[in-house]
Amino acid sequence: MERTLVDNDLFRKRVQLFGDTVLKVAFNRLQNYSDAEDITQEVFIALYSTHKEFENNEHLKAWLIRVTINKCNDLKKSFWQSHTEPLNENEAISFDQTNNFVLSELKKLAPAYRDVIYLYYYEGYKINEIAEMTGVSINTASSRLKRARKKLGLILGGAETV
Repeated sequence: MERTLVDNDLFRKRVQLFGDTVLKVAFNRLQNYSDAEDITQEVFIALYSTHKEFENNEHLKAWLIRVTINKCNDLKKSFWQSHTEPLNENEAISFDQTNNFVLSELKKLAPAYRDVIYLYYYEGYKINEIAEMTGVSINTASSRLKRARKKLGLILGGAETV
């Protein structure tokens, strides 16, 4: 099926609107900028290929984040990923220079904890939305957020963060 000019314009607008979010979620999960770029490209190829109708931009954003997390999980399970070593493990890229320290410390957490912290504090999602996006129960998402706060507080050298 051939896309129309209107479809292509809508797709371009969606990439412009959510491209940074998808890249940030992928980088947060993978801690590798090149892999995050690849995942971002795959996510938008999936969007372009889908015939799914979205209720609104929030529904689209949640779908994109869920697809991003799934594609990151697939990459981590891949043969290539499990049989290669990164060139520089100390490479730290931040998308927001004001929070560079906290974002760089986030990489010390397990991916499940990084996801809930990032989605809750940086993207502004509620626990029930995070649970749906990450494919876990609300109680699990809530527990992960609580544990992530505690672990991040220990990493940052202070009391449990709020």
